Amino acid sequence: MMKLKKITGGIIATALITGLLAGCGTEKSSGNGSKDQDQIVIGMAMPSYEDWFTYLINGVEEYDKQHDDVKVTMVDAKNDSGKQLSQVETMITQGVDAIVINPVETNGLAPMVDEANEAGIPVIVVNRAPDEDVMKKIYAYVGSESLEAGTIQMEKVAEMLGGKGNVAIMNGTLGQDSVVKRTKGNKDVIKKHPDMKVVREATADYQRSQGITLMENWIQSGSKIDAVVANNDEMALGAILALEESGKRGNIIVAGIDGTVDGLKNVKEGKLNVTAFQDGYGQGKGAIETAIKAVKGEKLKDKFVNIPFELVTKDNVDEYLKKLGE
Repeated sequence: MMKLKKITGGIIATALITGLLAGCGTEKSSGNGSKDQDQIVIGMAMPSYEDWFTYLINGVEEYDKQHDDVKVTMVDAKNDSGKQLSQVETMITQGVDAIVINPVETNGLAPMVDEANEAGIPVIVVNRAPDEDVMKKIYAYVGSESLEAGTIQMEKVAEMLGGKGNVAIMNGTLGQDSVVKRTKGNKDVIKKHPDMKVVREATADYQRSQGITLMENWIQSGSKIDAVVANNDEMALGAILALEESGKRGNIIVAGIDGTVDGLKNVKEGKLNVTAFQDGYGQGKGAIETAIKAVKGEKLKDKFVNIPFELVTKDNVDEYLKKLGE
């Protein structure tokens, strides 16, 4: 696998399709020149070009560079669901062959999918899972099962705790499917252990800074906490910083999800005990491969194209750092 890096214009911004997405955000494409007659054009709507999404974008970029018969035109909604809707509507107007959506908010998917369906353009959703009604209307969902992530994360924490202890759960952005399922996976495991219980639970909005603040509040409350289990690495790293600053880390176990570079480095250093690696590169590549199948009219056996989560601890972290080119 090629080395992953932060997005710094790696997908070259061009005006390949006249007026495409003017005023609706940043457009990126790694194609060259105008559309060839036999070239498949895929519109890709991203919620952001920052943070974990850079791994997904790298997967798209590398695939696109290796296939001259495919052109991916990507836009950044800057976490604005209204802007993303406008961007998708412009893609429909321009007549792209397929649309891949990584939604800002999953509850905003329906109108985008409905408009694409009316235009006869197949839709692939990536990374953030749609609800059942939307799932029926799209060609496929490409992503990793968040319930699995929360389950394997908590199973490892339970093992490390010896099946007993007080757990604090840091939720990501409330309302997102990933938050609901990762937390459910956590709690389903805890239910199997009578001597384990959730003593604190609140959102830190998937942000490291909010993870620091939330952990500081929990420390000040005086609650006895044996493990902090976060919906992502960023919040987990925030919890670690707060614990270390207060001198309260001790033997508290801290677990995250995603397997970001920072997360993996902290696992290697022994600060973050557990993470579940989410293969963003694989999701990006898989989304484009699936979009091409949709354009070619191929039938899928399953609408859910699963890119599995993988448990990471200090014992196997080097393998995952290598995958990210570290």
